[in-house]
Amino acid sequence: MYLSLSMLLRAQAPPGDANSPARVTPGNPPPSKQRKFQGAGGDYETYSPEVLASGLKIYTANCAFCHGGSAKGGETGPSLVQSEIVLHDEDGKLLGAFIHVGRPDKGMPKFDLAKDHVNDISAFLHDRVRAAAERGTYQILNIVVGDGNAGKAYFSGAGRCTTCHSVENDLAHVGSHYDPVALQQKIIMPREFRGMSTTPATAITAKVTSSSGVVTEGRVKNIDDFSITLIGPDDKATMIERESGDEPKVELHDPMDGHMALLRQYTDSDIHNLTAYLLTLK
Repeated sequence: MYLSLSMLLRAQAPPGDANSPARVTPGNPPPSKQRKFQGAGGDYETYSPEVLASGLKIYTANCAFCHGGSAKGGETGPSLVQSEIVLHDEDGKLLGAFIHVGRPDKGMPKFDLAKDHVNDISAFLHDRVRAAAERGTYQILNIVVGDGNAGKAYFSGAGRCTTCHSVENDLAHVGSHYDPVALQQKIIMPREFRGMSTTPATAITAKVTSSSGVVTEGRVKNIDDFSITLIGPDDKATMIERESGDEPKVELHDPMDGHMALLRQYTDSDIHNLTAYLLTLK
């Protein structure tokens, strides 16, 4: 079922009662009480750091897979920063209606997200729109404010980074290859630089087993509720229909799982300390 923007707008319009109470969620006051500031691209709402952090985590877990870590688009999903639905959304109403329906015909499944989660995603996306509009008007300040020694301890200890990385191999001289901003972006938005990659080193791979025992393996090009498309060793695409539930059985392997898990654990200090440490690897 396809819902146009105008249909969604009509569906979300209030039923003629101008006095209907507005919903209030923590950190996200009703539109009439939103704090706003004048920017280069217009007036923008502001959101609490807690709401934006929550929105980033929920977005990363559900949307970044296709739309990229900063919502500017991936290999299979368009930019949400330029989306009409996002630009017309208010308090998650329009976005929520779309998310709950999805676009199966375009490869986007529906998501059953709680209203507060939709609100936080909406806040994150609106903040991305603001950042895009303001990109030519701000100065990047010094972000190297962490403790390199603490970052080294986290890298080898609680962060378990050495499970997959080595400062003598894949991360050798990484501090010379990236400036501080790019390096910190790689830490907090790992999918920004990957999207739905089909390169062997970073691609999500899958093993698909049919009810008769036929196994097909490859790099995932696309997956939704109705089908999965794999890129085989010969670089040819194979589309397999998903009939229901566990038929066929799909086992996914994502080399970025460790990074995605850390997004739910990082503190601000961890991120700054890791950045400071990695920049010493010249």
